[in-house]
Amino acid sequence: MQQLLHIEVYKYLLIFLRIGSAIMLMPGFMTTYINMRYRLSIALGISVVLYPFLADILPPPPTDYLDHVKMYMLEITYGVFFGLMMQVTFTALSLAGNFAGTAIGFSNAQLFDPSTQTQSIVLESFFSITALTVIFVTDLHHTMLSAVISSYELFPAGSSLPDGDMANYMGQALGESFATGFRLASPFIAFTIIFYSGMGLISRLMPQLNIFFLSLPLQLYLGIGLLFITLPAIIFWFVEYYERSLMAFQN
Repeated sequence: MQQLLHIEVYKYLLIFLRIGSAIMLMPGFMTTYINMRYRLSIALGISVVLYPFLADILPPPPTDYLDHVKMYMLEITYGVFFGLMMQVTFTALSLAGNFAGTAIGFSNAQLFDPSTQTQSIVLESFFSITALTVIFVTDLHHTMLSAVISSYELFPAGSSLPDGDMANYMGQALGESFATGFRLASPFIAFTIIFYSGMGLISRLMPQLNIFFLSLPLQLYLGIGLLFITLPAIIFWFVEYYERSLMAFQN
């Protein structure tokens, strides 16, 4: 009976370490608005639900203590990797919000961004909170959890760590995230180029005009108007990109 209990606890710990490590770094769950105790409770509950489905594919407990520690560290590493990949994918919207805030003139207006745990431009925080709301409203967080569960097919428990493949995938994800953020912010980048080119042309044609008093309110009004027009499309494109990235983990 004691040996059976030891095996059951060992398998539950393997599931909990991977699921819990991923949840600690997932967008939405990582925010300071969610207490650490609640995050652990969510991870414990999900691990209990998944135990009957994953227990049969887990390896038997090793006999050596160091092998136990190695197994636990591998599961934590896999969970951290998937949580970081989701966080890297989410930063595409933060980059777009940074570009948009700078284009409108909000670069000095900063707030605490719960998704990145740092001070950021107010539009960057607004984009992040809006995207997180859409993700949870559309149940896309279920896909996030499903991607972590599907990781047992990509990285079986007890398998050696494919550090080279992980590093390559992380680099590709960073590049794709930057390119996506740049595409999402392309209306504001074009607006910045056109607006400052126009202001420079006006200042040359009318040197007596104080261009600073004219450009600042005009930049705010036009930028906010552009934000109202493009915000639904930006959030929709980002959610589609985020879902596509999560589905890649399951394939």
